[in-house]
Amino acid sequence: MSSPLVIRPRAESVEGQPILRPLPSAQCRSVGPFVFFDHMLETDYAPGSGVDIRQHPHIGLSTLTYLFEGQIQHKDSLGSDQRVLPGDVSWMTAGAGVAHVERTPAQVFEEGSRLHGLQVWLASPQADEQGPASYSHHPAASLPVSDSLGVRICLIAGTGFCLASPVPVLSPTLYAHVQMQAATTLTVPAEHAQRALYLLEGELLLDSDAVEPCSLVVLPEGEDVVLYAEQACQLMLIGGAPLDGPRRMNWNFVASDPALIEQARARWAAGDWPAVPGEHTRIELPR
Repeated sequence: MSSPLVIRPRAESVEGQPILRPLPSAQCRSVGPFVFFDHMLETDYAPGSGVDIRQHPHIGLSTLTYLFEGQIQHKDSLGSDQRVLPGDVSWMTAGAGVAHVERTPAQVFEEGSRLHGLQVWLASPQADEQGPASYSHHPAASLPVSDSLGVRICLIAGTGFCLASPVPVLSPTLYAHVQMQAATTLTVPAEHAQRALYLLEGELLLDSDAVEPCSLVVLPEGEDVVLYAEQACQLMLIGGAPLDGPRRMNWNFVASDPALIEQARARWAAGDWPAVPGEHTRIELPR
């Protein structure tokens, strides 16, 4: 097997929520359509506290939120108002422009809670960058699962392992949550051109080499790889077809044409943007 690329994440905070962010990095800008990967670390919120990410904009991407613990209330400028539970998929495609809010639901906020999950961004194909915005919610029970010989695979989005997710991705995609019991193996086929894994917990070997927890391991293209769980572990697999050209990222904006980003920055700064119903505060454009 060719040597994989190992990306160690940087620690950051989003409105007080600690995260690890391995993507994008100087070593790797994208894996398939994935241009952004945030691991929201396990965080206990006391009663009267929680996540409150105020109104903010996006273009040229889809956001996907997937929780292991806790709840998030998603609201957007399309009028969506959805509580997201563990195992659900919250999928929002920005197109030419959308705004949204993510916060701890009111009842959970008052009672106290624990949050742990992931949010990823997938760059839209160039033909869809300036298309219409949309939102869909997919309950955990609607996602396809393979559970055999001690390996459970939940396909969050795209296709893989003879499964197909109902999430309406815009390009060939692989996004899976894998749980492996101790002493089990999984072959990750080269059915997608680009793939990477992120080990959440446990001890895992990748073709006899130990995988460092909370690092993104970009797998060699065109090669099947074998995973072996020395202890019970959880990991994420991401990937898909390469992007149809380079992407620029600036704040919450993704585009193939820098002019689209400059237009979006100017519109948000001027207040010329679809608003989330009932919301009166927002995150201002960073200088």
